[in-house]
Amino acid sequence: MKDILVMKDIIKKFGKQHTEVTALKGLNFHVQEGEFVSIIGPSGSGKSTFLTIAGGLQSPTSGEIIINQVNFSQLNEKQRGKLRFKEIGFILQSSNLIPFLTVKEQFYLVDKVSRKAKEKERIDELLASLDILDLQDKFPRDLSGGERQRVAIGRALFNDPSLILADEPTASLDTDHAYEVVKLLVKEAHEKKKATVMVTHDERMIQWSDRIFRMEDGNLIEQNAPSRETAQV
Repeated sequence: MKDILVMKDIIKKFGKQHTEVTALKGLNFHVQEGEFVSIIGPSGSGKSTFLTIAGGLQSPTSGEIIINQVNFSQLNEKQRGKLRFKEIGFILQSSNLIPFLTVKEQFYLVDKVSRKAKEKERIDELLASLDILDLQDKFPRDLSGGERQRVAIGRALFNDPSLILADEPTASLDTDHAYEVVKLLVKEAHEKKKATVMVTHDERMIQWSDRIFRMEDGNLIEQNAPSRETAQV
């Protein structure tokens, strides 16, 4: 299997001189196609900083990021934007839905920007798998926080990215829907060969992970992943 995301010697510093803080300390990481990786750790340990740097939403102080064999660090901002849209599906803590578009229109907009006419069945399949098919004509203001998050997850998967980066994707969901969302992400990773990285503080959600890392003081430490036999289905 090929590496979809490679991070080499990533250092991220904030502030200057006596106020300088090093959030990431020479971090190395990779994730392959078809692999579901979880990053756990307490608030303030650098998890979200790690994820936004992995997706090119902010730049490291030093180090290289390679996405699907393209060195992201060497691209200009326009090229980075195109690569992000094509290769990365972001699932952020805030759903970031467009307020004046209905649920199904959120997906049509992705189609329009990508200039790929995808089948309506793909939209219906994603909405049904997330238990929101009956919400397709509603606006974000008419949805609960958990429903908005599930729409955002479906939208991130819809463009068929090679890399999925999920920042606390279950934070606003009840337990049952949280499990279903994580299992959907795992299924997408394994069946459609997507590299998936999920940052979470909820260790109940990591039981289906292929690899697990704990973020501690700007470093990633690999943990033992649960066996397939012990992970609940």
